[in-house]
Amino acid sequence: MNSDVAPALPALIAVAFLSTVTPCVVLAQRQAAEKNSATSPMLHQGTEKRHESFNARAKQGKVDLIFIGDSITQGWEGEGKDVWRKFYDGRKAMNLGIGGDRTQHVLWRLENGNIDGIKPKLAVIMIGTNNVPAGNAPDEIAAGIEAIVKKIRTALPETKILLLGIFPRDAKPDSEMRAKIGKVNAKISKLSDGSNVVYLDIGPKFLNADGTLSKEIMPDLLHLSPQGYQIWADAIEPKVAELLGEHK
Repeated sequence: MNSDVAPALPALIAVAFLSTVTPCVVLAQRQAAEKNSATSPMLHQGTEKRHESFNARAKQGKVDLIFIGDSITQGWEGEGKDVWRKFYDGRKAMNLGIGGDRTQHVLWRLENGNIDGIKPKLAVIMIGTNNVPAGNAPDEIAAGIEAIVKKIRTALPETKILLLGIFPRDAKPDSEMRAKIGKVNAKISKLSDGSNVVYLDIGPKFLNADGTLSKEIMPDLLHLSPQGYQIWADAIEPKVAELLGEHK
């Protein structure tokens, strides 16, 4: 073997190896970076019992209206129970809210029985606030909400969707989470087609004139008081009645 060539062989082998492996490594890294937890369906550990109660209720049928969300939606059974009784008991409404849920948990639930066998006229969605402090970027959260909308449109093509902007949180209007929520809402507002999917941002109705959030409305600056639930119901009522076809 030529002595001038032999020392170069290890380097040539290394170059050949890297030219084969590096693209795969880069691709794997890129895919990992692109993976969005907000759009990846995931069981919310510890909520199985409530999830199964939803499935049992769905099997009973006769559901015209569903509310999909997290603890703020679940709160219709707590601080909002009197308002719910007034506005929704007579409308065959079903509460699909689970405390702590993020978009990925809702996606998992929708794929595992929560809407099987029912054909509601309207789905009211308000989700994403728990993704905000969890590390998801606004684009990722918006993508998670979009995935939920698409899932419902596919599984329940006759169901109208009233998509609500994420409610404000934190006392002051210039907080980091308020800014992040604003970016998410700006993105999901574009999901509205004015017919099958209608976007509505009622967040300003919870705020004082200076943009601050009162503890009378949200005692912990996140969850609603009875007064807050009254504001919610009053704010969406015209659109709910319209989308349920009650104005015809």
